[in-house]
Amino acid sequence: MNTHILRAMAVAAMAAAATPGMAADADWTAVGQALGKAGAVQPDGVYKVGLPRTDLAVILDGVAIKPTLALGSWLAFKETAQGQALVMGDLVLTQDEVNPVAKELEDGGIQITALHNHLLRAQPATLYMHVDGHGDAVKLAQVLHTALARSKTPLTAPSAPPAAPPIDLDTAAVDKALGHAGKVNGGVYQVTIPRAEAAKAGGMEIPPSMGAGIAINFQPTGAGKAAITGDFVLIASEVNPVIKALRDNGIEITALHNHMLDDEPRLFFMHFWANDDAVKLARGLHVALAQMKVAHS
Repeated sequence: MNTHILRAMAVAAMAAAATPGMAADADWTAVGQALGKAGAVQPDGVYKVGLPRTDLAVILDGVAIKPTLALGSWLAFKETAQGQALVMGDLVLTQDEVNPVAKELEDGGIQITALHNHLLRAQPATLYMHVDGHGDAVKLAQVLHTALARSKTPLTAPSAPPAAPPIDLDTAAVDKALGHAGKVNGGVYQVTIPRAEAAKAGGMEIPPSMGAGIAINFQPTGAGKAAITGDFVLIASEVNPVIKALRDNGIEITALHNHMLDDEPRLFFMHFWANDDAVKLARGLHVALAQMKVAHS
């Protein structure tokens, strides 16, 4: 029996054993301790740990990229049975970190489901490694800690920064043009939009906070302008209509790829970039969103 069949059987068994609402009540303290950094339970019950690459100084087209714009590693845990979890994540790595991290993940039984760029022309170049693991939640966290230790990813919470100044962006106008509202995080205006239909992997529902949500980020660059990036989560029939909508509105396509291996429906992730008037870009993004099946607030 091949490994894909065995994995599917294991996921199905864990899904069948899961109790509704269990994830929201789970104690994730030991997972945070094993990983080296605590996270927070999201509204959809997922335990998510943010690991921003604050150690990197990345420049793209003259813009100093904030970690919350495009350098935010993360890991998300969903309880599947007592002490058992599904973990998915996106690790931001430099080129020399990729293979040492990959070796530790493979040795520890965590799958690598994708490795690719999100940005073009960035210096230094960054790569994005997507991971998928199933099993004892603490052991998964231990493996991930060992793997991340082969990179320079900060694994301790920074001291509390001073209060951030108001963001230099007319967020109300952006909300109106985009048709969706967001929140400020680390000097970046972040908008997350769920798809209309639930995504599944291995027969298990994948909540938006585990990477199934559309992400749009605005980093102010002065005089009403913003650098934008993120990723659209698309089914096959939406890919080229969204490409056309973005390009017609001056937004560059920087990557198109998978993040998961056994997702239902089959999902494609499209990354983009522009630095222009923020409201103008929000209007263009709204046109692209109109080509997709998204949940409406």
